[in-house]
Amino acid sequence: MFIFKKLFDLKKLSTLFVLKLATVIKQKKKSYKAIGLMSGTSLDGLDIAYCNFIQFGNKWEFEILKAETVKYPVSLSQSLLNAHQLDALSFWKLHVHFGRYCGNAVKKFIAKNKCNPQLIASHGHTIFHQPQNGFTCQIGDGSQIAAITRIDTVCDFRSKDVALNGQGAPLVPIGDQFLFPEADACLNIGGIANISFQIKNRTIAFDICPANMVFNHYALQKGRKMDKNGTWARNGEINLSLLKELNQLTFYKNTIPKSLGREWVFEKVVALIDKKEKLIENKLCTSVEHSALKIAEVLNKNKLKQILVTGGGAYHQYLIERIKYHSKSQLIIPDKNTIEFKEALIFAFIGLLRFQEKANCLKSVTGAHSDNSGGAIYLGK
Repeated sequence: MFIFKKLFDLKKLSTLFVLKLATVIKQKKKSYKAIGLMSGTSLDGLDIAYCNFIQFGNKWEFEILKAETVKYPVSLSQSLLNAHQLDALSFWKLHVHFGRYCGNAVKKFIAKNKCNPQLIASHGHTIFHQPQNGFTCQIGDGSQIAAITRIDTVCDFRSKDVALNGQGAPLVPIGDQFLFPEADACLNIGGIANISFQIKNRTIAFDICPANMVFNHYALQKGRKMDKNGTWARNGEINLSLLKELNQLTFYKNTIPKSLGREWVFEKVVALIDKKEKLIENKLCTSVEHSALKIAEVLNKNKLKQILVTGGGAYHQYLIERIKYHSKSQLIIPDKNTIEFKEALIFAFIGLLRFQEKANCLKSVTGAHSDNSGGAIYLGK
């Protein structure tokens, strides 16, 4: 009888321990809601993503609850495109105006979708990116966003890393590491193609080559914002001598960390293409082949197998075909929300890390003196 009572007591204690442990685990699981804003170099519009993040220890889960791209008015798109040519006063006016535009866009988005975000994280729009000269600039005044929405806002994510002698880019790898751990690599094909992956538990990431920034530039010369599915590129011919010169540009010989900006793309790539080729279809065909070769080179060199592909370039059928042709990797094209809003999602996550005072920028990626928590915070109330 005594033995049975002891066994019963042990079983009871074991059950109580399991229940208590389950309660502790449940208490430690935290949920955060945040909005991420992204304005890419392709100038498609303002990406807004309302996200839910669930934290359990050092692991994260996420869901994009609502998302949309607010197309820019033609006048604003042109202003952003030409901002690098403005005088100081006009430039600052655009910085404030674009911040106000973002704030109003988010306010409408929140009302429309009945959102309740705890914070807003805005990437802004990159105008200058010259880490070699000690500066980077993303416009879109965060104080305007915070004042209009009355929600805590973080912006200017790159400046601190540059001040720490880093590239200030790319920033998304920390999001790739925590939110997409199942992929061997995350390839984002936006205005510029960049990649992130792990080597011996160390995150490696860098800009690979120009992409949509160049493709869209030439599509605009034919009266469209983009070369849909790469149709014009497919119908062109590769200028082999031009392709050879593009592939031999000095940037590709640089060791990581390295990043690209609009200035370099137009001064080195677009200028060279315009000098060597006249037909738009051939310019597109050659530039697509150049991007495909450079992306495939990175995939093959690092023996990367399963690649998550996001950004507008995931829809560029001809580019995807050429990458597959030149590489040995499996390209995984995810759902529409992940393709289009992954960067906005990750900036929401990076903003959340900033509010938690945790590192959101990795020295292994940017070459900075240390991991850092970047971003200027404007309180909403």
